[in-house]
Amino acid sequence: MDYDVLLTLENKNEEYAFSSVAKQADGSVWMKSGDTVILATVVVDENEFADEEFLPLTVQYIEKTYAAGRYPGGFIKRESKPSDFEALTSRIIDRSLRPLFPKGFTNQIQITVMVLSVDKESDLQALALNAASAALYVSDLDITTSVTACRVAKIDGDVIVNPTASQLEESTLDLFVAGSKEDLLMIEMGAIGSIETEIMSSAMIDPMIDPMLSAESIASYRSNVLSEDEFVGILETVQKSLNDTNSAYENAFAPFVKPAITLQLHETVVDEELLAYIRENYADSISDAIKHMAKSERSNALREIRETILNAQETWEKASVKRALIDVKREMVRSNILENGVRPDGRTLREIRPIDIKTNILPSAHASCLFTRGQTQALVVLTLGGNKDAQMYENLSSNGSQYETFMVHYNFPGFSVGEASPIGAPRRRELGHGNLAKRALEPLLESPGQTIRLVSEILESNGSSSMATVCGGYMAMRAGDIELSDQMAGIAMGMVSEGDKFAILSDISGLEDHDGDLDFKVSGSKEGISALQMDIKLGGISLSVLKEALYQAKEGRAHIIGIMDEAEKKIEFTDGLPSSDLFSIDPGRVAEIIGQAGKTIREIIEKFDVAIDIDRKKGDVKVTGSNKQGVKGAREHIEGILSKVPEPKPEYHVGDKVSGTVKKIVDFGAFIELPGGIDGLLHISKISEHRVSNVADVLSVGDAIDVEILEFKGSKISLGRA
Repeated sequence: MDYDVLLTLENKNEEYAFSSVAKQADGSVWMKSGDTVILATVVVDENEFADEEFLPLTVQYIEKTYAAGRYPGGFIKRESKPSDFEALTSRIIDRSLRPLFPKGFTNQIQITVMVLSVDKESDLQALALNAASAALYVSDLDITTSVTACRVAKIDGDVIVNPTASQLEESTLDLFVAGSKEDLLMIEMGAIGSIETEIMSSAMIDPMIDPMLSAESIASYRSNVLSEDEFVGILETVQKSLNDTNSAYENAFAPFVKPAITLQLHETVVDEELLAYIRENYADSISDAIKHMAKSERSNALREIRETILNAQETWEKASVKRALIDVKREMVRSNILENGVRPDGRTLREIRPIDIKTNILPSAHASCLFTRGQTQALVVLTLGGNKDAQMYENLSSNGSQYETFMVHYNFPGFSVGEASPIGAPRRRELGHGNLAKRALEPLLESPGQTIRLVSEILESNGSSSMATVCGGYMAMRAGDIELSDQMAGIAMGMVSEGDKFAILSDISGLEDHDGDLDFKVSGSKEGISALQMDIKLGGISLSVLKEALYQAKEGRAHIIGIMDEAEKKIEFTDGLPSSDLFSIDPGRVAEIIGQAGKTIREIIEKFDVAIDIDRKKGDVKVTGSNKQGVKGAREHIEGILSKVPEPKPEYHVGDKVSGTVKKIVDFGAFIELPGGIDGLLHISKISEHRVSNVADVLSVGDAIDVEILEFKGSKISLGRA
């Protein structure tokens, strides 16, 4: 492509062309990195959004399958609804760029990022965010701060900044940070379990046993958590990298920035007289309203106060009173926390709300947990399956189809917050929360070969329902008797700050999230962090404050794990719970388990209602079934067969003459059972000196016959008449 404007960043494998394509957009960037090409555009609508408290930003990240020289999968050969990866990437870009817009900006903004060509070693999420930020920076919006992404991996103890896709596959850490020169704005982190041992099974023994002929990986995982100190140390490295990268970007992009257009910012004018009137006359009423933890009840109480004020003072407008009430309420919440260390519901800063855990309350489900923490309640349901139940998907950087064997699906119906809204397809927020819980729990799996699905139904929400999903998901898996490498819990943290004063809050409620300055979700064991998500509403956060918040979160997790540990001791397992077992046998005796033409193994499968997969070379046996008794019985039956010492089989040589018995007649000859239980084939041409048209005219099953060993072909024996 001939660029109108070409910019190659020093020390970066990135090229940028500004406004050479999509010229009618308010900002556009054609970005090339290796063989990856991304087009990012920014368009601002002149029409303003009605809600002055909401920034109407929409981000769409779109992958085109032609970028990898492929057709879309499925029956319809056209891109349709976004994949989970596309939705999650759109969400990452949105959360990273939203803090750049000034308060009162109400014009609708559309940022579109399209992947047009892909290099399989590229980090598409990082490049997409960089391209979107570049398009925003050079647009005619008055945005003077660039945001870039930094991903960190950890391989054999070494920290690698901005790894390739291949390196990330070997990593025990996936840390994604977005930030400007000065500030960290968004953090997502997930620990990755490391493989201790790996067993690669061969193709299935018989398609009739299991129709899935693809190889299966069964691994023993070790959970990798990251200590708080190590995490903060890595962030120090990231912060320097982001400073260097953003400085380079801003210097390089400056000549291409369009002249800024003038957009009206809707800054609400504060009526000091009204604020003073409300503080003096309605502080107690607002304080009582704040104590309502349910959002709907609190809103109703504040609405009643507003109507009372309007009835008493007709000179003030409804919108002004509403705005003033919100400001006074926020002011009271924050000052009470900072000055008195008291939260809206009366808790101390470190106090965790009451927790109640009930397991296996759904009789027909494989396992379930109802996890309640304060006014947040998650019903997490476990379903176990086999290879055929895995979720198949494709992405641009993979070769062919991939299989997801561990799924966490999060649902957030409107009734959980008292809203009358229809239930539809999962939105980005639901996908994001489910993905966070998945990243937290997946490293715990001891044997990830089994297909596991967790569904979290949020029945009530006031405070982090994603962390309730982590806790409920752990308990549901334990209620399903799944072996896990460690105990795990999740907690949502918050912060309120004014000047040099700050207060860190454990287990924040929805009100504290709304009126606070930090939304910080962290999951892990008593020892360290397994997954983390942070959105910073301030200009930034110092690493010393972040470290203090991490250690306070660790204290909260330990408290929650203690309660979960007691609930775990009371679990009563479901009778019909699916089960699996993995053990090894002597590879030389696999044939005894399979039997003649698969007869023995089919009898075991039918008798115990199980599926059996055997690796012929290694002797590894995997038995799965709908209940423990069947799996246990199948294993005992197999071990019983192997406990019988086989009689030594005679050795035969070419030229040996022996007496055998006709075992089976086929069109091309007869199978003869020789002494020692060994079979050989007497071909139709060897049965008689004269031509034989029909074997059954000469031989019958059970006939004794003298034969001679003519030839060995592998394990097959060719016979002739003696």
